[in-house]
Amino acid sequence: MFRVEAFEWTIRKFVAIAEAVELPFHLTGGSISSAYGEPRLTQDIDVVVSPEVAKHRIDDLVDLLASSDFLFTESVVRQAVLTGELFQLLDKSESLKLDIYPRELIPGELLRSQTLELFEGFFLPVVSRTDAAISKLIWIDKGSLRSRRDFRSIFKSCDEKQQLVIRNHASGLHLSDLLDEVLAESDEIR
Repeated sequence: MFRVEAFEWTIRKFVAIAEAVELPFHLTGGSISSAYGEPRLTQDIDVVVSPEVAKHRIDDLVDLLASSDFLFTESVVRQAVLTGELFQLLDKSESLKLDIYPRELIPGELLRSQTLELFEGFFLPVVSRTDAAISKLIWIDKGSLRSRRDFRSIFKSCDEKQQLVIRNHASGLHLSDLLDEVLAESDEIR
């Protein structure tokens, strides 16, 4: 189990690099699902970065990563940024992994980022509550079982207007039946 401080230190290291290359980003995934819904154990940090800026500043990004505490493979990072695929960074001092997504799963999600105080005095951009729910629904459709409970928890924490936005977006993605199916499931183990 990782200490909370380890997450903070790893995130701070990434934020310093992102700010140095003026790379827009926000946190997403399990850590933010916990902030919006039901807390759960997560062993990595998911980050969405601007694909356009990452492509434009790839040399600077790689240079800063090379002089940081992060382990990575340069060719993998460069290819991932080019294709919009996931790449990973491992904080060698904290043994925490960051999954970096140089793409938006939901178009415009970086523009809708929210700011949350995730650690005392440390405010960070995070995926919006509605985009977090929608992304969980997309991951469920791709086969993620863990996202099912996360989705229910986030959805239940939304107000009626936010739930309507999620339902409308799900409809546009042809995921309305899946949304209803997941909401009907119990969180209880039988």
